[in-house]
Amino acid sequence: MDKMANPSVPELIPNVNVKDDQYDSVIIVTDEVEKLTGDLECLKVPIENYAQVDSIKDVVLIPTDVIPSRRLIWSPTGPLDRDFDDVRRFYDAGEKGMKRALKAGSKSPLLVRPIDKTFPEAGKCATLGALHAVYVPIEIREDVPEKSSKVDKIGIWCDDMERVTTAIDVLNGLEFGRVVARDIGGSDPERMAAPKVEKYLTNVFADSNVKMEVISDSSVFDKEYPLLSAVNRAARDVPRHQGRLIYLTYEGEGPIEKTLLLVGKGITYDTGGADIKAGGVMAGMHRDKCGAAAVAGFFKTVSILKPKGIKIVGGLAMVRNSVGAECYVADEIITSRAGVRVRVGNTDAEGRMVMADVLCRMKELALEAVEPQIFTIATLTGHAIRAYGPDYSIIMDNGPAKKLQTSTNIQSAGDVLADPFEISTIRRDDYVFHTGKSEYEDVLQCNNAASSATPRGHQSPSAFLIKASGLENHGNDSDKPLPYSHLDIAGSSGPFPGVPTGAPLLALSGYFILPRI
Repeated sequence: MDKMANPSVPELIPNVNVKDDQYDSVIIVTDEVEKLTGDLECLKVPIENYAQVDSIKDVVLIPTDVIPSRRLIWSPTGPLDRDFDDVRRFYDAGEKGMKRALKAGSKSPLLVRPIDKTFPEAGKCATLGALHAVYVPIEIREDVPEKSSKVDKIGIWCDDMERVTTAIDVLNGLEFGRVVARDIGGSDPERMAAPKVEKYLTNVFADSNVKMEVISDSSVFDKEYPLLSAVNRAARDVPRHQGRLIYLTYEGEGPIEKTLLLVGKGITYDTGGADIKAGGVMAGMHRDKCGAAAVAGFFKTVSILKPKGIKIVGGLAMVRNSVGAECYVADEIITSRAGVRVRVGNTDAEGRMVMADVLCRMKELALEAVEPQIFTIATLTGHAIRAYGPDYSIIMDNGPAKKLQTSTNIQSAGDVLADPFEISTIRRDDYVFHTGKSEYEDVLQCNNAASSATPRGHQSPSAFLIKASGLENHGNDSDKPLPYSHLDIAGSSGPFPGVPTGAPLLALSGYFILPRI
């Protein structure tokens, strides 16, 4: 049997005693030493003494006899009250503090975030930052078992045992989801080729409340998902690279009040296809599956937290965009599942291709669903990074979703949990851009320039997805309007080299899941 390391999260232990000798370091995350009051008062003196010789503008380790381990790590957030300060100050300080503890050899750190009123979820965000620092990639967990964990446990200090215990339950759900998202999104193109993603998720959701259906037959792709099939064409004769369309379904207890339908781009490797990525820009293209990875991680979170009154369906389009004699090429005209004639303009715009037919399927399900909302989630464009930088997810709504204030609500949820969003708008220009340029085709898939060199390069793909999937017939002017939002996470999914973030799992969970548990 092939080895497979299960997703794991370090044990989080509630703690009210900062001098507990089971911990071999204490990490303090706050903005000022004056907040160390009550049981934390004993930690002030060593920090104040150190501050006499060092301004402490960054994380430091302070040796002290006040705690049994003698390792006191001060990880300051910096100012919290300027116009541009947000809860990421706590997330970043939690991550930096944990990395310093690991560097010191700590295996059982105690994380201390003095209670204050700056941000409502500052404690959770500091812990999530610390957890990000202790994640171990699945390749390491499987191939180098002696390095399969960085810590044995993490203590979470709080002045209220009941409150911290409840918070730990939520944190476990969120972090297990992020581990699944990182495992799939960050792993190399062979370890998480589509068939291995199927096997990994079969293991993740075994005996759970999430149902899994897998489509692998290329004849089914040809008939029911022709745009996805075109991208899969060059890889389908290589067994280990053959595409998979993975559907996940969760149905919570009680009457269903809301239905979420999520489509994730899962390009296991993007060569660019016939429009091959040249000049060294192919490195890192195993990360083109982070949209599908986030959807899978979201389902792991859902399976643990068990929100009530909600049904969730996810479609993971796991396909390799290979180059070869069978690859699809620019100028081809392919009729989508929705009956729309699509002319290919650039084979490197494969993400929108693999999602469009799956989006059409979600549209069909939405027409029979209770209070549906549809989303596509993708590392889609370099333009997203050019427009908003490397740290932000982008969300844009169609007309019905805008009426629900979907973008604003998810942005607000992300602001609370250190998973920030920028909001873009789908304009008439985007529809015009993707309208067919001749009588041969209904829709133009893409131009032949890079998205970063194309005006409205991250907005216009949403119009393509709407047109190619048939959602164009379900806007504000329809008898059956369907709310749809497109998320481009090319920037927020994480750096390469580096560890994926799992975005936008926290924001989606904060808005749709946490209020229902």
